[in-house]
Amino acid sequence: MIYGVILAGGRGERFWPLSRIEKPKQFLRLTSDKTMLEETIDRVLPLIAAENVRVVTNESMAPFIYENVPSIADNCVLTEPTGRNTCLAVGLAAVHLNKVDPEAVLVTLSADHIVKPPDKLLRILESAAAIAAAEDCLVTIGIVPTRPETSYGYIKIGDMYRHEGEQVFYQVGAFTEKPKAATAHEYYYSHEYLWNSGMFVWSSKSILKAIEEHQPQMHKLLTEYARHIGSDGELDARRTLYEKAQSISIDFAILEKATNVLTVKADIIWDDIGGWSALARYREVDGDNNVVIGDTLVLDSFETTIFNDDDGIVACLGVSDLVVVRSAGITMVVHRSKADQIRDILSKLEENESTRKYL
Repeated sequence: MIYGVILAGGRGERFWPLSRIEKPKQFLRLTSDKTMLEETIDRVLPLIAAENVRVVTNESMAPFIYENVPSIADNCVLTEPTGRNTCLAVGLAAVHLNKVDPEAVLVTLSADHIVKPPDKLLRILESAAAIAAAEDCLVTIGIVPTRPETSYGYIKIGDMYRHEGEQVFYQVGAFTEKPKAATAHEYYYSHEYLWNSGMFVWSSKSILKAIEEHQPQMHKLLTEYARHIGSDGELDARRTLYEKAQSISIDFAILEKATNVLTVKADIIWDDIGGWSALARYREVDGDNNVVIGDTLVLDSFETTIFNDDDGIVACLGVSDLVVVRSAGITMVVHRSKADQIRDILSKLEENESTRKYL
């Protein structure tokens, strides 16, 4: 059976001050009137039954999910005592689902992406699930690039593996980290690289086997934890697991080491909506290429994103290439070229007890 695993544990720091510790990016309504988590769940429901969707998130986020995502039952939320990156989150979901269904196939998605059209994605996921159910392989969904992007990792396309339905699957030649601008242009124009979307399809058996091979200590901890699933000591065992396990991404831990990784070209619209500058790609812009959301007054300004969900009005006159945000009593003004460095502001706020309340 196919199960959905939604990773919803990130903080979305680059959307501060709208994204805060108590309400990170995946719980914001950035691209529609639904939260990004709701959009992600809705995206897979035609393929995966609601009761077969699992959300992996921080303990503090669980009440918000129960309150705002009615399709999710209590036993479908797996809470993490603390963040330990994506490898452990994937392993946690895999041992739980493997116990329920040893033949489980996991469609693993992030809760803060935009994907269009959804029906095309579902056809790709269905084909990937068919391969993952039949073979010991790890499938990553590669996105056909639409620009020379420097904020995404890339996948080099290897030899063709085989057709499955209307999709063509390839062996992965290599994974590469976020490139410099010149390298991103080379990747884009070579047509030999795909964006690494962070969407994966594999069976619970295959991903746990890969963790055992490439991260044996984590596999040992997961195996010990799995003995307590369903018992009164499950949550205590999970805290022990998270205290002892390494914090490492699934890419570094497994995918860059494994030899059974496949990719498929997904010619779809995809974006991880990483920060404020990305809104210009998906929200309506005015005649001067401004994105204007909320109560604002904008005069003689260009290429600027202005967001206000607070009381009062935000007025801009004669500015360009800025991000101006007013939310929850916080005002942030940053040049677009620095928008990906908002974490620097958060680091400064964290240094002083008097300013930590703004995180």
